[in-house]
Amino acid sequence: MLGEARVEIGWCGREDSNFHGSYPTATSTLRVYQFRHDRMSKMAESRLSKRERTPSKWHLACEVFFLVNTHTKSYFHDMTSGQENQNWLDKPVAWAVSEAPVVYEDAVAFMEARATAIFKGEADEVVWLLEHPPLYTAGTSARPGDLLIPDRFPVHKTKRGGQYTYHGPGQRVVYVMLDLSRRTKDVRRFVQDLQRWIITSLDQFNVKGEIRDGRIGVWVDRAQAGHQPREDKIAAIGIRIRHWVSFHGISLNVEPDLDHFAGITPCGISEKGLGVTSLVDLGLPVSMDQADDALASAFVEIFGPVHRTDAPEFK
Repeated sequence: MLGEARVEIGWCGREDSNFHGSYPTATSTLRVYQFRHDRMSKMAESRLSKRERTPSKWHLACEVFFLVNTHTKSYFHDMTSGQENQNWLDKPVAWAVSEAPVVYEDAVAFMEARATAIFKGEADEVVWLLEHPPLYTAGTSARPGDLLIPDRFPVHKTKRGGQYTYHGPGQRVVYVMLDLSRRTKDVRRFVQDLQRWIITSLDQFNVKGEIRDGRIGVWVDRAQAGHQPREDKIAAIGIRIRHWVSFHGISLNVEPDLDHFAGITPCGISEKGLGVTSLVDLGLPVSMDQADDALASAFVEIFGPVHRTDAPEFK
């Protein structure tokens, strides 16, 4: 049993050359199609109200960026039914949403404690949705020169893989604490499941994505005929695994201030034609609640049922 094994999958950064070939490949393409109501699927259209339709150690690095737009809550499991699930994987995962911004240190402390409790069998799995105040995080591969404006926002060193990234208001952060010893001890498969979770959310809006070899992340192709190629990132994965329990998670740019990314070289990638975007920047009228609902419905499809629970509270 690899009780001390840790896996760090960074919010950003390039693939660790020591693990070339370990990064999960993906052939799905990410392209943003014009958001036209007459092209929406009947299922997605039925989910929108009339008003909404109108206007050992491994160090892996990977990111996935995604777009979402839906509104439904029927996927939440009724925990008052009293019915017992025979299959452990059918046991609903706790789904918590914090309304107020959460201090980064508080979030990390909670995740560390909850991951340990899950490993010991003292707590259930949980998916925690929140926003942070403006801040930068530095992964294990962060280069000092990529912190362009050191005094702009607080900088937090983190044990996840990857380089610098930004978190702040308008960005949905989802911390995923799952027991992989009961689900899968295949790290590549778990990362692929996270990717499928995001891509399934994208499909609800006729948005597809592409994961590039050698350039971590999922990118929005914004190239126009007659112009230079352009690709922007819109979400990320940053997972750490300890005792086969995952923590940290994914982030989605719904409506953050994109200028805040200018204080760093996001993920160490500064090539011409590559940038950062958000749902609002792409012209998609997606609220935070709609993003949450899309993520929940897609999570149920990939990982299994969820049930609402209270979010952690801090003094």
